[in-house]
Amino acid sequence: MKWITRARPKTDRIACPWLITKFIDPAAEFLYVPAEQVLDLAGREDAISFDAPGAHYTHRDGKCTFEVLIDDYSLAGDLALMRLARIVHAADIAADLGTDPAGPGLLAIGVGGLDVEDDDHRLLEKGRFVYDALYALVPAPTARPGMSRTGYLRSTMPLAAQPRGANCGRCPDPSG
Repeated sequence: MKWITRARPKTDRIACPWLITKFIDPAAEFLYVPAEQVLDLAGREDAISFDAPGAHYTHRDGKCTFEVLIDDYSLAGDLALMRLARIVHAADIAADLGTDPAGPGLLAIGVGGLDVEDDDHRLLEKGRFVYDALYALVPAPTARPGMSRTGYLRSTMPLAAQPRGANCGRCPDPSG
């Protein structure tokens, strides 16, 4: 299926394609077009519009498009996805930027991405790694306490507050 949205994706327009291909439509094709053309081209291309004014999927009831897709496709049972949704919401909804500590970082990556990549599809491909990494950070229900989905030990202390030389426990001790 084709999915269509506004050009120059930053947060929601990178997060949504990641979500769509991972959980909704693995064979999805994404079209990035000027904002004023989204709805017209959606009709002509038989595409599902998202994250644009008047789109089929867009911000609703204080939620960003990523959260709307999670609701509409009944994906709320995935705890890692719900954690990621809080981060995306904070990065995408300006008034809620401070609601998740990872929100400002994700927003910075999105804004910076626009400055270093002119091609929207390459930007999407590069951005997928960020969402894969954030999704993997949340432990699987069967993981040992303090472990990520991939088995790496995570500190319960925020990175900025960790003492110099602190590590994951698997790396050699830098102090010798």
